[in-house]
Amino acid sequence: MSRITATNGAGAGTQNKKGFWSQLSRQRQLVIMSVPMLIYVLIFNYSPMWGWITAFQDYKPKSGIMGSKFVGLKNFQWLFGRDDFLNSVRNTLAMSVINLVLGTVAAIVLAILLNEVMHTFFKRTVQTVTYLPHFLSMVIVVGMAQNIFASNGPINSLLMNLHIIKEPLFFLGESKYFWWLVGIINVWKEVGWNTIIYIAAMTSIDPSLYEAAAIDGAGRFNRIRYITLPGIKSTFVILLIMNIGHLMEAGFEIQYLLGSSLVIDRSQTIDIFVLKYGISKQQYGVATAAGMFKSIVAIILLFAANTIAKKLNESTLI
Repeated sequence: MSRITATNGAGAGTQNKKGFWSQLSRQRQLVIMSVPMLIYVLIFNYSPMWGWITAFQDYKPKSGIMGSKFVGLKNFQWLFGRDDFLNSVRNTLAMSVINLVLGTVAAIVLAILLNEVMHTFFKRTVQTVTYLPHFLSMVIVVGMAQNIFASNGPINSLLMNLHIIKEPLFFLGESKYFWWLVGIINVWKEVGWNTIIYIAAMTSIDPSLYEAAAIDGAGRFNRIRYITLPGIKSTFVILLIMNIGHLMEAGFEIQYLLGSSLVIDRSQTIDIFVLKYGISKQQYGVATAAGMFKSIVAIILLFAANTIAKKLNESTLI
């Protein structure tokens, strides 16, 4: 019996290999088309990882990678002994979570509202107006935000006219407002673009489900709760997994442009830390170690989120 089982197993393995190569042969045109992109990814995404070795060196540009002194984990020990690096990790995670929560909720709510609108022209107009900011330069967006949230800007004027505050708030110079300003600006800029994905997912929902629910007496909110939201659940999970993988990337431009010495304890992210120590102070080993730490944590978060989704029998990315 054991010989028969072993023979069957070997035969199945051989058959699977033959099936793989035969399928690869049938799809050779697609394989050939993917080769340039594969080469691009290998050259520009994977080959630069050779530079990670400088995280374990006292890297000197004149000596190069091969000539620089190997220092082991000294750069990492130096990083985790500094309060400014730990603050940058905290700021990165805090702003990423705020962006993720506000951005996801706003995109889903806007998509549901647009899905319920029957007037096509109005629906397309709102879509166009909301996703156009995605194409604006972050320099322009931050310039607009600085004018809007200035002490004499429209936000302070509105709050004072409504008697909510007695004197203008210093939004741009107080640390406690910075994370939320970044979240609000990111939502305004990206909500329309993110909504497109959820609207596309809603269009795949069978319209007969809404008709049947309406016949059974389900109101609009119940149709949204029991049909629309479950219909976009798989899309939401996939996007959530992808976004969790980017939790260590809170951004660079908006924090760099909007930040100042008054709010540096809340504005400095890991990317800004890497810029400061890698370019300004020329401590390349330390900067590489910080970037390496960010990448490793992002990979761990991605696989953790994917594993949790798999155990909950949800859609997974991997």
